[in-house]
Amino acid sequence: MNTYLFKIELLSNKVIQQKIDYVHNNSVEEGLVYKAEDYVYSSAIDYSGQKKLVGEVIVFRDFYI
Repeated sequence: MNTYLFKIELLSNKVIQQKIDYVHNNSVEEGLVYKAEDYVYSSAIDYSGQKKLVGEVIVFRDFYI
């Protein structure tokens, strides 16, 4: 099996949000849950504004370059 590694430059808030959304939606796409926030190992709940899994998680919504 060949594995190709490549670098994705996170140069804008739009690209960063796209990658976060992709990761959060993996469990939904695989049919493990109906909503990303329901997956116990996901940080999606921290981004949704609901009760957090871990109280000390700091979510950065704006990224400055």
